[in-house]
Amino acid sequence: MSPADRDALVEQVAGAHRVRAGDDLTYHKAWHDLGPADRARAHALACALRPVEAALDPDGLSTTGRAVLARITPPRL
Repeated sequence: MSPADRDALVEQVAGAHRVRAGDDLTYHKAWHDLGPADRARAHALACALRPVEAALDPDGLSTTGRAVLARITPPRL
């Protein structure tokens, strides 16, 4: 795998988007294509991105925080 391909996978894994599979916990498919060092890079990048997401959100929530609240908060009628 080229360094550019590896960097692209790290970026994908660090992002908040996950394909939903019902109520099952899922990992990004690219996670399994990365070795331990690149998984650590993805984690560090995700940790850096979440505060930026929260700073841009009107309620101060990261994308992950917003997704969790959407799952546990009953819909408003």
